[in-house]
Amino acid sequence: MCLGIPGEVVEFLTDQADLAKVDVNGVRRVINVGLLADDPPLPGDWVLIHVGFALSRIDEAEAAAALDFLEGIGQAYTDELAALADSMIE
Repeated sequence: MCLGIPGEVVEFLTDQADLAKVDVNGVRRVINVGLLADDPPLPGDWVLIHVGFALSRIDEAEAAAALDFLEGIGQAYTDELAALADSMIE
């Protein structure tokens, strides 16, 4: 199962405008935010992430609800976090 998971934008990579560091439940990874070029996120904004790409901006309430749901489904969420922790976009 592939999930879209919420992450909070922490910072942008200065040398690559389409890449941002996000925090997903304590795991920080670089993701591509290029799909949001028409409405780019800012540090502190929440985005919905799938396979290393930010698909949309979401508000903090949506992010909290999604995280609660994902934690409730158990293993699929755990597997997604493990995959995120193992991934690297460079």
